Amino acid sequence: MTTTAASSHSSPSHHLSPAFPGRAPWGTAGKLRAWQQGAMDTYIQEQPRDFLAVATPGAGKTTFALTLASWLLHHHVVQQVTVVAPTEHLKKQWAEAAARVGIKLDPEYSAGPLGREYHGVAVTYAGVGVRPMLHRNRVEQRKTLVILDEIHHAGDSKSWGEACLEAFEPATRRLALTGTPFRSDTNPIPFVAYEEGTDGIRRSAADYTYGYGSALADGVVRPVIFLSYSGNMRWRTKAGDEIAARLGEPMTKDAVSQAWRTALDPRGEWMSSVLRAADQRLTEVRKAIPDAGALVIASDQEAARAYAKLIRDITGHRATLVLSDDAGASDRIDEFSHGDDRWMVAVRMVSEGVDVPRLAVGVYATTISTPLFFAQAVGRFVRSRRRGETASVFLPTVPDLLTFANEMEVERDHVLDKPKKGGEDEDPYAESEKEMDEANREQDEDTGEQDMLPFEALESDAVFDRVMYNGAEFGMQAHPGSEEEQDYLGIPGLLEPDQVQLLLQKRQARQIAHSRKKADTEADLLELPAERRPVVTHKELLELRKQLNTMVGAYVHQSGKPHGVIHTELRRVCGGPPSAECTAGQLRQRIAKVQEWATRMK
Repeated sequence: MTTTAASSHSSPSHHLSPAFPGRAPWGTAGKLRAWQQGAMDTYIQEQPRDFLAVATPGAGKTTFALTLASWLLHHHVVQQVTVVAPTEHLKKQWAEAAARVGIKLDPEYSAGPLGREYHGVAVTYAGVGVRPMLHRNRVEQRKTLVILDEIHHAGDSKSWGEACLEAFEPATRRLALTGTPFRSDTNPIPFVAYEEGTDGIRRSAADYTYGYGSALADGVVRPVIFLSYSGNMRWRTKAGDEIAARLGEPMTKDAVSQAWRTALDPRGEWMSSVLRAADQRLTEVRKAIPDAGALVIASDQEAARAYAKLIRDITGHRATLVLSDDAGASDRIDEFSHGDDRWMVAVRMVSEGVDVPRLAVGVYATTISTPLFFAQAVGRFVRSRRRGETASVFLPTVPDLLTFANEMEVERDHVLDKPKKGGEDEDPYAESEKEMDEANREQDEDTGEQDMLPFEALESDAVFDRVMYNGAEFGMQAHPGSEEEQDYLGIPGLLEPDQVQLLLQKRQARQIAHSRKKADTEADLLELPAERRPVVTHKELLELRKQLNTMVGAYVHQSGKPHGVIHTELRRVCGGPPSAECTAGQLRQRIAKVQEWATRMK
C-alpha cells in the first residue's frame, strides 16, 4: 500500500472533525501529535497484523487508535472494529470518542447480529471472558480490527488471557495499547511479543514507544510535582503491642505497612492536614487554571466516604464521591469532568484510563504499592490542555512511593521470566531478609501470632517532608501551616518544566537561609535539605537486624542463656515489639543494651 497516513486524515468516508483531536498540542502538523503521526507512519509502512503502542498516560492513545481505525476502514483493510476496554466507563468513553470521528461503536452489545448503523462494538475484558466464542464468531465473519486498550489487563487472570486468545486469534489486525506495559507478575500478555535479552530473560517488545520523558519535553503532558508528608504514627498491632514510628525512617515492611495505614486513617490528624494542604494547593493552581480539580484515590469505600466528609468539613463544599459498585458512578465522573467542582473522591474507578483533563491535584491515599497502579494513578493528573499546566500529587513518605515518584521517566517493559539467581534485577536482600524474619520468629518468645486482635490506628500527625520533581528532591521538613510549607504550596500553577526546577531550587535556598537564622530551641524538625536526607530503604534496617542477631548470638555464648530469653529480656527492658517489627531506632537501642550487658560481664 502506497497511500500515506496524511491523506487518510481528511478522508470524507469517516468525516474526521477538523478539530480532531480536540486537544492536539501546539506546532504539530495535520492536527496529529508528532508521536501519533510517527506511530501511524510506522504502522502503514510495516502493515503488521499485531502492533503494540506504548504511550504514557495522557499522550493521546485513543486519538492514535481511532485515526488508525479510520484509515484501515477507509482502505478496506478491515470491515469492522472491536474495542476491548478494562471497565464499563471506558467502554462508553471509547464509543463516544469514536462517534466524534464518524466511527459508530455499540457499547451495549451483548449478543446477536449488530445493527447496520454500527461499525463495531466496544466491550470489556470481563465481557470477553464470559463469552469468548461470541466474539470469535464475529471476527471470523468479517475482517476485524481489534483494539485492546490497556492490554496488560488481559494478563489479570488466566481466564481473561485465554478468552482474548480464543476470541481474537482470527482477527485481521490487532492493535494493543498501554501506558504501562509492565505487570507486577509474570503472567504473559496475549498478542504481545517477548524478546529474550542477553541475560536470558524475556521482556515485552513494543512496536512504538512514547514515554513520559519524551511527552514532557514535547509539552504533551504536565510536569508532576510530588509533595511528600512524613509524621509520627502510633498504632496497636494484632499482638496488642503499641508501636510508635515516624514515616520515612527505616523499618520492616510490616511496620511500614502499618504506619502507612495509620497515616491514611481518616480519624487521625495526618489525613486532615494533608487534605487541607492539598486544598490550599488547589486554590493556588486555580488562579491560573480556573476549573482545576482535585482527586483523592482511596483504599476502600469506607475510607472514601470518610475522606469526602473531611473535605466538606475543611472546604465547606461537597466532594463528588465515586464508588465502583454504584450504578451512577460513570455519570458522576462525566458530570465532574464537565463541571467546575473542586474535589472528587474515588476508590479504584478513576485510577486508570478515565479522562478528566481538569484534574491537576491528587492525594494518593491508598496502600496499593505496585508500580503499575502508581503509574496509572499519576496518569490521571498529567493530561495537558495548554502549555505550562503543572500537576501536584501528595504522598505519604513511604519507600516504594518515593522510588516510583523519582522514576517517573523510567521506561519499563513487562518481564515474563523471574530474574535468575544473582541477576542484577534480583533483590539482593530478599533472601537474607526472609531468613532474618524466620530467625526472629524462632528466637523471640512472644510473636503475637496467636492473638487475633484487630489492627488499630491510634494517632497520627503530619509533617511536610520533601518535594520531588524530575528525579531531584527539594525542601526541608516543616509543620503544616508553617511559612516553609506555604512556600511550596504556593508554587504557581502555570510554569514551564525548567521553571519548576529553578523555582524549587530558589524555594529551598530561601528555606535553608531562613532556618539558619532560627534559635536552636525553634529547630524542632530535621534541619537537613531533602537531597541530603537518605531515600528510605530497607538495607540499613536489614543491617541493623543482622547486627542485633549477631550480638545476641555472641551474648548467648558469653551468658549461657538461650536466644529467646535474651530477646524477651531486651523487649522488657527497651520496650517495643518483636525485633522483626522494630524500627531502626528501637533496634539501635537494643544493640546498645546488649553491648552494655556484654561489657559488664567482662
